Amino acid sequence: MNLKNDLFLRACRKEFIERTPVWLMRQAGRYMKEYRELREKAGSFKNFYKNVDLSVKASILPKQILDIDAIIIFSDILTPLESIGMKFEFKEGEGPVFENPIKSIDDLNRLKPFNVQDVSYVGEIIKGVNQTLSREIPVIGFAGAPFTLAAYMIEGKGSREFKKTKTFMYNHPDTFKELLDKISDMLIEYLNFQIQSGADAVQIFDSWAGHLSPKDYKEFALPPIIKIIKNLKRDYQPVIHFTKGVCGFIDFISESEADVYSVDWMIDIKDAKSKLYPKAAVQGNLDPVVLYAEKEAIKKEVEHILNSWGKDSGHIFNLGHGLMPDMDVEKVKYLVDIVKDISSKIRS
Repeated sequence: MNLKNDLFLRACRKEFIERTPVWLMRQAGRYMKEYRELREKAGSFKNFYKNVDLSVKASILPKQILDIDAIIIFSDILTPLESIGMKFEFKEGEGPVFENPIKSIDDLNRLKPFNVQDVSYVGEIIKGVNQTLSREIPVIGFAGAPFTLAAYMIEGKGSREFKKTKTFMYNHPDTFKELLDKISDMLIEYLNFQIQSGADAVQIFDSWAGHLSPKDYKEFALPPIIKIIKNLKRDYQPVIHFTKGVCGFIDFISESEADVYSVDWMIDIKDAKSKLYPKAAVQGNLDPVVLYAEKEAIKKEVEHILNSWGKDSGHIFNLGHGLMPDMDVEKVKYLVDIVKDISSKIRS
């Protein structure tokens, strides 16, 4: 492992920490001038995340600018889907749009087997970050969760109501589970590849499963996550399970057996701790919109979260979702600094 700063990993394991580690979802993004310059060089978003040199540079920006405690690689949750035959492009203002969304059982049968060589650049990005930073801080790999990826594949783009996905799920529950199982097998191979390439942790993002009822979440979204985590080949590498809208599933989400649960701002950190800790660590849970407020308001919210958790290890400070493109870098840096300062004082 040989990391200079292993604070994040110690918190994941609930070991002694001198302060709370902090990293931020979507920490390399358009709110950074340096990121926008790299994005312009790439020409398109897809070219960006497939370009190893540019992606390494984007990945390490948060360390250089914010001095966070962990790097999440610059990539996208849809990355492995091209390998199985899904065709999509990223359209400005719209996000990903699929040429061939799944509309029937026949479409499901046309999916190709996953070939990890098709995403070899992801492994090179992980290696490149580790080499560039000389193993200063841990590197986090990631993937989209099966339900979230299935929703993109069926809707053909982002959605607010997920009518097509849910209709498919209710009309063809067995076929929908078959799709989730295929995606799970792909993600097991994909995440194992990231771990083999040098990822110190992996996070599974279930961005859309919060649109399900607790009953449907337990039947459809949770079992594939359980399968993935069970089949990862790891030594010390923790798994972080993030479901936006987790408060609806907090009573049983720990069945996934993740090491860390990343929670949004719709649950109080005390409640999350009482439900999940000490079986698992907890990551989160600042509302990203707080970062539009004045610094004093940001500080107040940080103090609330850190004091609510207390002196115990097992908490990683993060947002309840990602940073937004129009945020102020100075305020994001302020957030990181005060998390370090306040949490050090709490533990002193």
